[in-house]
Amino acid sequence: MKVLVPVKRVIDYNVKVRVKSDQTGVDLANVKMSMNPFDEISVEEAVRMKEAGTATEVIAVSIGPQQAQETIRTALAMGADRGILIKTDATVEPLAVAKLLAKVVADEKPDLVLLGKQAIDDDSNQTGQMLAALLGWPQGTFAYKIEKDGGVLKVTREVDGGLQTVKLTLPAIVTVDLRLNEPRYASLPNIMKAKKKEIAEKSPADYGVDISPRLTVVKVTEPAVRSAGIKVEDVAALVAKLKTAGAI
Repeated sequence: MKVLVPVKRVIDYNVKVRVKSDQTGVDLANVKMSMNPFDEISVEEAVRMKEAGTATEVIAVSIGPQQAQETIRTALAMGADRGILIKTDATVEPLAVAKLLAKVVADEKPDLVLLGKQAIDDDSNQTGQMLAALLGWPQGTFAYKIEKDGGVLKVTREVDGGLQTVKLTLPAIVTVDLRLNEPRYASLPNIMKAKKKEIAEKSPADYGVDISPRLTVVKVTEPAVRSAGIKVEDVAALVAKLKTAGAI
């Protein structure tokens, strides 16, 4: 089974995001970037499938600037076999990402596309679903557990009421949730080996996909500053305060 794992370069989740002074977007200057945390989980799951003998090859693909090659190298150090970088400095919206991935799927013919349920920069949670629609493949979203049984994939999903298990006929699309696994740290020997692994460079034009944006960002603002708390003497005073503050 061949597994394709899209990975995205985003602002590191430990970094405090700063909005540009003109409110046109987020300031990326001198900011630490890393792999999207949900994509780390999908890479880890694909590598575990390979280690278990379920998967035969893991391919990491990223869409972004030249620096996104570092993100692919991280996936290779974790255990992916090779990478594909679709190089562009433009902001690529979910639909364009899905169209590009559909072209990669047509070339690589994977049995499974395993990707994070969302990216922590735009929080769209759309790419996996759009890709499944473009390909006409079955999909399992918010995966909590993944099991392969012959040509069928059993995906346990996290839903509002608890857990739901669905069966998908391969090829399929699966988007992963936080509790699927805990990603490994790449060892130094694997990091060195990753430098020798192949990364093919492509462009959106190579796939004939128009990545022109369909949306316009009107304004980006920081969340309102949280007001300081106060202390009250007893429960009665707390209830009175809540009533006057309009909280209840």
